[in-house]
Amino acid sequence: MNLFCSQDKSRLGNMEIDKAIRESDDRRLKTKYNNAIYVIKRALALYSTEEVAFSFNGGKDSTVLLHLLRAGYCLHKMEQNCSNGSLNGFPIRTIYFESSSAFCEINSFTYDTASSYGLQLDIISSDFKSGLEKLLKANPIRAIFLGVRIGDPTAVGQEQFSPSSPGWPPFMRVNPILDWSYRDVWAFILTCKVQYCSLYDQGYTSIGSIHDTVPNALLSISDSSSCKEKFKPAYLLSDGRLERAGRGKKFSSSVDNGPGSVDSHKSSLLIASVIAVGEEILFGTVEDQLGPSLCRKLHSIGWSVSQTAVVRNDIDSVAEEVERRKSTNDMVFLYGGVGPLHSDVTLAGVAKAFGVRLAPDEEFEEYLRHLISDHCSGDRNEGHSFIMWNDDNLLEIMYLLLWNQIPSLMGLTYLKIKTIDLDMMALLPEGITELLHHEKLAVPLIKCQNVIIFTATNVTELDTEWDCLIELTRSCDLLSTMEPCMSKHLQTNLSDEQAQIESAVESLCKKFHPGAFSEIH
Repeated sequence: MNLFCSQDKSRLGNMEIDKAIRESDDRRLKTKYNNAIYVIKRALALYSTEEVAFSFNGGKDSTVLLHLLRAGYCLHKMEQNCSNGSLNGFPIRTIYFESSSAFCEINSFTYDTASSYGLQLDIISSDFKSGLEKLLKANPIRAIFLGVRIGDPTAVGQEQFSPSSPGWPPFMRVNPILDWSYRDVWAFILTCKVQYCSLYDQGYTSIGSIHDTVPNALLSISDSSSCKEKFKPAYLLSDGRLERAGRGKKFSSSVDNGPGSVDSHKSSLLIASVIAVGEEILFGTVEDQLGPSLCRKLHSIGWSVSQTAVVRNDIDSVAEEVERRKSTNDMVFLYGGVGPLHSDVTLAGVAKAFGVRLAPDEEFEEYLRHLISDHCSGDRNEGHSFIMWNDDNLLEIMYLLLWNQIPSLMGLTYLKIKTIDLDMMALLPEGITELLHHEKLAVPLIKCQNVIIFTATNVTELDTEWDCLIELTRSCDLLSTMEPCMSKHLQTNLSDEQAQIESAVESLCKKFHPGAFSEIH
């Protein structure tokens, strides 16, 4: 069904969005806005207005994208020297997939928005794929703007311009807000004062269907005087990574890593692998002291180390070794790389082993930003930190910064000024990463399902990280701990009578904790 809505005179003008961002003091938001506008203008330069469409679902992300498109279309036309009179409308075809399981508030907001901004609304009631096929057959659409963000289940593997997946009708997916975080979305909405669906004021942080969506419990308000549970608005959620906490989980929270799953070994021997990343160990220029130390630590909590390995400092080597070990061990421990910076090679290798991409992590970025700003009085511009360094000692400088070895970069002389792009430094494996915080750690440890990455470069640093990991284990059950693992052989002079042997084994088992015997012959 095609619906053309008349414009509401009270709506925000196209250029009011651009004006609000320009006048904002939020430099990060300005950077995100400028990048999104660039993607939009690039798409409008590649495709005519008749060849593009916009998928709108009434949610916060697509609401942001609607207003970015309005501003981007206006700026694009201004660059083409069009008159102001042609900039008032929004001629881009808008697709809305209507569902019987959608919240009535979503439907109402969608139609109200279409009316306010004069959207050319194509309403599709069939499933997404078949509805899209019919739409593309009837119209010359070659590209569709989508409000997909990294962290969304459908975002894995996508770029800002990504062709549709095999088996789908051919079109270009355009994702202007792919690198936006939850915080960025709400910063835009609140800065530009745009209307959004009322469900977000009732504690909903991510909206799906009526069958799989509830208010986010993290926003619950304790009120003993009221029998009805109340919630704070969505923009008050402090940790954007938990925006889908109110959605039905498509993936189990417990990680199934095959035969080595931790849950299946609660009462038996736990197996770990240790992987060192670094060619200096393979070349013999550095003696590996961390590996033996880590093995001793694992044995001290009842774990058995099945294998230690040293791999080259490249993505494929790391990925191949992690992929081999993660499915046959309860836990895999990695170390090596560039000091406390979590080597890009190591993280990229882990991501490849799990079949996911590296994606910006806002929380990790904030850690790095605070660490750098605490020690550096250099300029800050458009969400980046500027410091001075020589190409040859960049890693040393960053190491010293993050481990508080120098009080400030002031007074140090380097050859030239370059930019530390924290967005690029804060890339973590998408959808599988957990940051392990501890007050004694300058940078949190990284856990990717059953893989834990240490940043230590010497035994003293490893001791600190291990102690923090054990403390965290006591509070949130990261690792199962048992009595120290020992390998002993027991020989008996008993006769071959099976009953006597079984009685002796039973007596011995009572003297040890459950699972102490991995094999009894």
